[in-house]
Amino acid sequence: MPRYSEQFKRDAVALYENNEDLSLHAASTELGVNRSSLFSWLQQYGTGKRARTKAMRDKAQATTDSERIRQLEKEVSKLREERDILRKAAKYFGRRDTLVIRFQFVYDHRTEYSVKRMCQVLKLNRSSFYKWVNTRENRRLKIYSDALIGARIKAIFDDEHGLYGAKRIAASLNDDTDFGPTNHKKVARIMKSMGLKGFSKRRRCITTRRKPGHRVMPDLVGRTFTADRPNRVYVGDITYLPCKGGKNMYLATVIDAYSRKLVGHALADHMRVSLVIEALSHARKVRGSLNGAIFHSDHGSVYTSQAFRDHCTQLGVRQSMGAVGTSADNALAESFNATLKREVLRDRKAFDNPIICRQEVFRWCMRYNTRRRHSWCNLLAPDDFEALTSATLTQAA
Repeated sequence: MPRYSEQFKRDAVALYENNEDLSLHAASTELGVNRSSLFSWLQQYGTGKRARTKAMRDKAQATTDSERIRQLEKEVSKLREERDILRKAAKYFGRRDTLVIRFQFVYDHRTEYSVKRMCQVLKLNRSSFYKWVNTRENRRLKIYSDALIGARIKAIFDDEHGLYGAKRIAASLNDDTDFGPTNHKKVARIMKSMGLKGFSKRRRCITTRRKPGHRVMPDLVGRTFTADRPNRVYVGDITYLPCKGGKNMYLATVIDAYSRKLVGHALADHMRVSLVIEALSHARKVRGSLNGAIFHSDHGSVYTSQAFRDHCTQLGVRQSMGAVGTSADNALAESFNATLKREVLRDRKAFDNPIICRQEVFRWCMRYNTRRRHSWCNLLAPDDFEALTSATLTQAA
């Protein structure tokens, strides 16, 4: 019986609590776990937000006329105050509405309205506002310093015909004795505020990087992505999942060639060796043992690394690799990645943020095994296909 990691349990709890349309039974079915296990995880890791939301919906209304009138009068007064604040704020903001301007509005009207109420109406964090107030002098000095550096940045940028980016401009600034050491991140921030951007060619995100000197493993699969029973042949890959703001999340997979089941996976904001080791370890926990199995991948440096080779040896796994730069030699893993992005992202170009990415990918991966019908599995879900064919294999034996 598989042992589930703490991260899996927390993701399962988050899936249930963030989807009110899911019953406990439906959620446990999607996850492929017992309902009692999911209930136990909810007690251990749950936040109780779902229960509180229901309690709020079921909260009884005031029963007496006087109580209802008092509540209505209080609400009317609250709405009038909110209206007055928004009216003044609209005139105050003009055509711009930034966080700093909102802070300034609250600061200028702090004797007329309570800071707490204005922060609620303008959707501000009170602690952030007070922090802004306490650092006004530091900001004034920073603005003055940025203006001086910005003028020099503009001069360098124009001299180089707009070809220099933040790192090269920072190097030029550091050669100037009139300025102290300047970090390229600070230069990038000032350039962004000035609308300056160095010329660069758009590059494709590459997840396969072969490192010179790493040992190359033989191809034990030969584009034959099949097996006569589960836990014999696995394929794996790393794919990037774009998030807004230019960030990427990376998903490492371990897929059984027999049933196309996603036996192991790991998701992180990096593509270091620990990512693929975690994915293979997850597969070992699900299967119980991977001794004697083949794991086929591309020539990415994480797969050819000594650390991953040692991990495979420890688990009794034989490594296999296709030709360099030939996606067909790892077509099964590539196809899985394409399906995931097509069905999860749909018409979007990127996820809103890494948290949303993790939640949506986790749910899709769980449904992929327990609910999604696969053409290879005669339109059965991989879990159902394995359960059906395992019984047949046992009878045949």
